[in-house]
Amino acid sequence: MMALIKEFWREEDGLQTVELVLILVVLVGLVAALQSQITGWLNEAMTKASDLIDKIN
Repeated sequence: MMALIKEFWREEDGLQTVELVLILVVLVGLVAALQSQITGWLNEAMTKASDLIDKIN
């Protein structure tokens, strides 16, 4: 029985999947927490790009 528990503890087959899921959860959490700031940055960048295009034309 102890050998079976040790073998299970050393097994790493699903570890990459768990790591990927945890990274995605952190990224989604950051985007959700900073959503208003990200939207503001994007709007500001689009306004600046639009102004530059208008100056070129």
